[in-house]
Amino acid sequence: MVSHAELVGRIAVGACLGGVIGYERDRHGRPVGLRTHLLVAMAAATFMVVSSQFVYFQRYGKDDLVNVDGSRIAASVVSGIGFLAGGSILRSGLTVQGITTAAGLWLVTAIGLCAGGGMIVEAVSVTALGLVALAGLRRFEDKDDASIRRRVTLVLGEGAPPVSAIVEALGRIGAVAAEVEYERRLDEKQRVTVALDVRMPARIGLAELLGHLEGQPGVRRVHVQAPP
Repeated sequence: MVSHAELVGRIAVGACLGGVIGYERDRHGRPVGLRTHLLVAMAAATFMVVSSQFVYFQRYGKDDLVNVDGSRIAASVVSGIGFLAGGSILRSGLTVQGITTAAGLWLVTAIGLCAGGGMIVEAVSVTALGLVALAGLRRFEDKDDASIRRRVTLVLGEGAPPVSAIVEALGRIGAVAAEVEYERRLDEKQRVTVALDVRMPARIGLAELLGHLEGQPGVRRVHVQAPP
């Protein structure tokens, strides 16, 4: 039977390695960051320790007819993480976000299981490979950390310029807007509601963006939110 100190050490290693992946996610402003990844990896390592060692703590005698499948708990962890990872995948407009975060949660689950099973070298190696995939290969994707995204909803009344003119006005301050939703009321108010996905330089603050939008003629309501 493995000592209590070694079992706790396995769990600690899994938690630390998961935290490394979570720190990388935090640095890039992802909503699922350090603490979540650390907790997922620590839980997975704990489940793996329980799965592989619990039978030795039940004081079964050598003549007891006991049949134990030590893989069932660990296998259930792999299935269960799908619910948590699936919750991090959200659709915003025409884009789907959170797939990489979900894959990261799946990865730290595997790292935790690996550490809980005593395969420390393999767990460390997978963590290093994960960092290469998340941070090193990021430069080959269309990722711009110098810009931020906002979901802008405008209600336009009488006298408002066309949506294309508002998009051009945003372009003058360095923002790029894509129209994703459009609604026109045909009653007496005849107002237009449009939702835009706006990507703009990080130097542009919320106050500056609101001031620019509120200064457009015919704008009756402005709602700005960060995408999920």
